[in-house]
Amino acid sequence: MKQAQVCVVGGGCVGLTLALGLAKANISVVVIDAAAKQVLPGADYALRVSALSLASQALFESLNVWPEIIAQRARAYTHMDVRDQDSFGKIAFNSTELELPHLGHIVENDIIRYALIKELEKHSQATLMLDTRYQQIHQSDNDVFITLDSGEPVIAKLLVAADGANSAIRKQFNLPITFKDYDHNAIVATVKTAEVHNNTARQIFLPSGPLAFLPLPDEHSHSIVWSTTPEHCQQLLAMDNTQFNKAVMAALDGQCGLCDVQSERVAFPLKMRYAQKWLSGKVILMGDAAHTIHPLAGLGMNLGLKDAAYLTQLLSSQQGEFANERLLRDYERTRKLDAQKHIAMMQGLKELFAGTNPIKKLVRGVGLTMVDNLGPIKQLFAKQAIGK
Repeated sequence: MKQAQVCVVGGGCVGLTLALGLAKANISVVVIDAAAKQVLPGADYALRVSALSLASQALFESLNVWPEIIAQRARAYTHMDVRDQDSFGKIAFNSTELELPHLGHIVENDIIRYALIKELEKHSQATLMLDTRYQQIHQSDNDVFITLDSGEPVIAKLLVAADGANSAIRKQFNLPITFKDYDHNAIVATVKTAEVHNNTARQIFLPSGPLAFLPLPDEHSHSIVWSTTPEHCQQLLAMDNTQFNKAVMAALDGQCGLCDVQSERVAFPLKMRYAQKWLSGKVILMGDAAHTIHPLAGLGMNLGLKDAAYLTQLLSSQQGEFANERLLRDYERTRKLDAQKHIAMMQGLKELFAGTNPIKKLVRGVGLTMVDNLGPIKQLFAKQAIGK
């Protein structure tokens, strides 16, 4: 039998970040995850990457995992270029005008997970149970009981469900969600371009959806996320590499020259999920189990990391009964408000930049041009974009 103050189910980046923060605060924690221990990606870039904000970087620095992330593979970006293909509007900003060394980093998720596990293994307060599944979860007024596939029990004062968008724990405890199908699929791939990326993160809004070009450590390599209609997605997947390269270059209006796809193309549906309740007794939701949003601003990982940071702060500074209801309600209320704000913002952006309605095109063009030309508003927009 294993006992801990906190059991985290889900060993992705968000769950591991919470576990590491708790272990460093001398709070005992067990992590249960069906996935095996993370190995570093090889010479080819992994398809799943995240645009880490400055706040997320600061969090990882405080947890002593940032040096390992940088030692492996990461690319700082210093410029952002956002434009609408179907109008005259665009906005560009850089770290120099914001008096910052950079705007963020593009990092493969596998590298983040590797660094977190490596640091967690140093802490006696943390128990990693990877490649492990659970059978049942029950709770009393004071404890949560998890039975593993092996039959071994785990007892904790708090269970954190960090088990992803299709959270089985959320379903078991009947925590209802608000659900919206964005009617978009996202294609991810790695692309090389003839021109260097100049540490620039690019996003272009097309009539069918946004295309993000994110700079990777090799100056000619990019991770792309192309959000588009299911029909267009199938057309893009059916293309051979030559046709797909032409389609990508045309969509980006030739900004980086000739394109050469380097990886397979993988597509997944985009859905907004928002848990109406995040708490059931001593079971609480976090990360994608609580909220998923459109990837057009790259906020998903950063929102989950903010969940982890806030719960760590509350649990490590509390007095009296561990993980009491007042504290858990504070976490639920605070993090729900932040998630609601970002979900609404993403929905508004998606609707504004969708389609070819001439009034929308005019509004987009005028709006982006005004923001680009007005210093204080542009700085505010830029700081929102980078999570500053």
